[in-house]
Amino acid sequence: MKILAFSDLHLSHRAAAELVEASGEADLVIGAGDFCTGREGLTEALEMLAGITAPMVVVPGNNESAGELREAVREGITVLHGQGVEIAGLTLYGVGGGVPVTPFGDWSWDLTEVEAEALLEPCAQADILVLHSPPKGVADSTSSGQSVGSTAIRDAIARIQPRLAVCGHIHDAWGQEGTIGNARVVNLGPRPNWFELAGQE
Repeated sequence: MKILAFSDLHLSHRAAAELVEASGEADLVIGAGDFCTGREGLTEALEMLAGITAPMVVVPGNNESAGELREAVREGITVLHGQGVEIAGLTLYGVGGGVPVTPFGDWSWDLTEVEAEALLEPCAQADILVLHSPPKGVADSTSSGQSVGSTAIRDAIARIQPRLAVCGHIHDAWGQEGTIGNARVVNLGPRPNWFELAGQE
């Protein structure tokens, strides 16, 4: 299966146009949160992606809540936040939001490490983990070199060992990747990122 994945669109028309154009080759599109900015413009952001006809799986970022995203999506888009879904033999499980709680203030839709751990706990197996926040110590560095990822997410990746874990959230870390055990972890950013994964028979 050919998978197109991105994060942190933040209402960028240029990035949206590039993703829509690329999506013609995709069997599945994954959006790892932050479609809008500051809880504003979510409907507009999703309209910018309306040209994507492949099935889409998305998680909320810290710039939109799970409830807001579920209300705004069109048919053919699956919102995951503490849930899983199977598509063409691939199991995906998702958790969104800013983890740990960000310093950005009341507008940011954040989770504590304890809340994130509780949402990840039901997942025993997944081919792909779709996350907004990165795991602590992998693809989570700010421009000053500070590691700001989530310990709950790191522990879940170590336990579940997905084939792929995708995230965003830390803009300075876009394009960074690493591994936790055998799990590949990629901080996506808004450009097209391509992955090939065969479904389990």
